[in-house]
Amino acid sequence: MSLARLAWRYLWARPLVAVLNLLLLSLGLAAMAFVLLVGEQIEAGVRRDLAGIDLVVGAKGSPMQIMLAGVFHLDVPTGNIPLATLETLRRQPLVARAVPLSLGDSLQGFRIVGTSPEYLDLYRARLARGALWTRPMQAVLGAEAARRTGLAVGSRFAGSHGLGETGEAHAAQGYEVVGVLAESGTVLDRLVLTDLASVWAVHEEHHGAPDHAEAQAAREITLALVSYRSPLAAIGLPRWVNAQPGLQAAAPALETARLLRMVGAGTEVLQGFAAVLLLAAGLSVFVALLHAVRERQGDLAMLRMLGAPPARVAALVGLEALWLVLLASALGLALAHGLAAALGALLAARQSLHLTGLWLSGWELLVPAAALLLALASAAWPVWRAYRLDVTELLQAPQ
Repeated sequence: MSLARLAWRYLWARPLVAVLNLLLLSLGLAAMAFVLLVGEQIEAGVRRDLAGIDLVVGAKGSPMQIMLAGVFHLDVPTGNIPLATLETLRRQPLVARAVPLSLGDSLQGFRIVGTSPEYLDLYRARLARGALWTRPMQAVLGAEAARRTGLAVGSRFAGSHGLGETGEAHAAQGYEVVGVLAESGTVLDRLVLTDLASVWAVHEEHHGAPDHAEAQAAREITLALVSYRSPLAAIGLPRWVNAQPGLQAAAPALETARLLRMVGAGTEVLQGFAAVLLLAAGLSVFVALLHAVRERQGDLAMLRMLGAPPARVAALVGLEALWLVLLASALGLALAHGLAAALGALLAARQSLHLTGLWLSGWELLVPAAALLLALASAAWPVWRAYRLDVTELLQAPQ
């Protein structure tokens, strides 16, 4: 019988102890891998969604709220700003591009965003089917929004007032789907895009604007996404915006760094939990292997008498730990990807961040590496005991 096969049988000679050690080690490794997978996907998603957006301009309020509402569409906006603000920004020599966003309605929880085709250019989006809107009340669906609502090119729908799923429907103002975007992994996947005029038409009808000229003068947008013409704009433009009545500037890079620091506190707790589990698993493996060497002294002595060198006997104990590491690494990684997939499904149901269990990270190699180091540390003394086994003393010991 090969040494690896014999070590496998020895591992499962005490199934309860083997399962306990495997469970502890797998949970610790899964927690470590889960933090790596989710953290890397969040950072990659943030980088994609920022997509050249240097500044978000909205109504006075919290910069974090403005950034979450305007870039990630995860919060409600702080209010509306006059449409004239958009032209004022575009005339600024420090501004290369200002993209308007008008929010306020949704479709089954997916936000309806009034904007211009420049918004799609930010993310280099491409159409999977159909075309872009050419007139008001035409809509282009993001890939996830189309998939979950079941709408296709040619379908019609009515938006709901508000950014939740239970708002009052604008039954009198129906949209026609004219295009569906290809999946991009960005915030566009979960949006419904239309022309600014569509949002104005719906809300003017809803609020019963008495006069067309009055309605035009009162038109507003919710936010403006600004791209700088040069790095010097980062110094003066936010200060200029904040000095304007009713306007607030939010720098996505700064606010995102703050957000990731807050998220980092939670990941540190999970990493600490993983470290405690791994330490407990290491101690458990150490005790189990040491006890196994004592229990199997007779078997190990018999191997020595049959001609096995000390190194081969010691390798048998080491291979038992290696089998445990291989199984725990496989189970830990599978569990981590499964948890990431479950979290992704939960967030998708809430039209939130995009996460998947299919994400592969180079940092995952740290998981089996950490398991191997832990196994080596745990097995070192039991392996040494097996190597130093004195056959003569064992044979002379009273039975």
